[in-house]
Amino acid sequence: MFGTTHTRGSTSLYPSGFWYAWAGSSTNLERYLALRNAYGDEPPKVGIGTLSYAGYPGLNDWSIPTNLAVYTLPVGVQARVPSFETWFRLLDEEFGTSAAYPLSAQTDLVLAYSRLGPHEDVVGAFQAVTGCKRAALLKGKDPSAGIGCNASFLGALAAAGPSPYATGESKSCFQNFASGYNGPRNAAAMRAVLYQCQDVGFLNTGVALGYNTYANPFVCKPAFKQSVRQKYTGREFVVPNMNFDALPSQIDIELELGEPSERGFLQTGYCSTGCRHLGPPKREAVHRTGSLPSPR
Repeated sequence: MFGTTHTRGSTSLYPSGFWYAWAGSSTNLERYLALRNAYGDEPPKVGIGTLSYAGYPGLNDWSIPTNLAVYTLPVGVQARVPSFETWFRLLDEEFGTSAAYPLSAQTDLVLAYSRLGPHEDVVGAFQAVTGCKRAALLKGKDPSAGIGCNASFLGALAAAGPSPYATGESKSCFQNFASGYNGPRNAAAMRAVLYQCQDVGFLNTGVALGYNTYANPFVCKPAFKQSVRQKYTGREFVVPNMNFDALPSQIDIELELGEPSERGFLQTGYCSTGCRHLGPPKREAVHRTGSLPSPR
């Protein structure tokens, strides 16, 4: 069983141009139930906490109505563990082994993320590879030379063309990069094409674990007192993007997000007024009620 957040009213897991959709594991779904069990009387902590745990940036003012789809996959459809190596293997399988993604550049990218010190995080790794300043990214700024993004990163973004969030498609985006990028095919260019074509954002860890700079909902400390290790969240997968009506079973749960003024807990911590029990809840069915199940 998997869970994917999506804009309310969507007919597919991710916008139709995406090749793959990001998905949380059943372990993540249990943690969402734990959030509901602990904070059922404070719905924004449940809804925003779910998005934070799933790796959303920009939650201080997020206002797009968002749902959580919980589903199973058709027989024979495989979920993948989205490491950087997996993405490049998928590209090889789809387009044939190509010089578009040199092994040396892939290696440099993996090493940049695998050699982090105990106080270094993946946003810092993204900055080290691409030049884009972490402070600007965390404030919601788009990649540009104005926030320090380097020429290889920006050139690769431009060559790849529109994101599937706009008018593009993942596969044509990758093909555009392969045939149209004339700059050095280095780690920055590799990071750019994944960013642009498959929503591998600046919070992505490259090791199939979630991460966010906000307070982890399950650590009773303010964000600034939580260690980098404590800000890692659940397991990530990618699954072929598909319409909801193609899934064997699926329910859609509306997330209550509240107002931005109610989200101080993103920084001060979810249990800043006293720690609550945040262990696994009793197992219970999820019903199509428009909210996560009520706590027992």
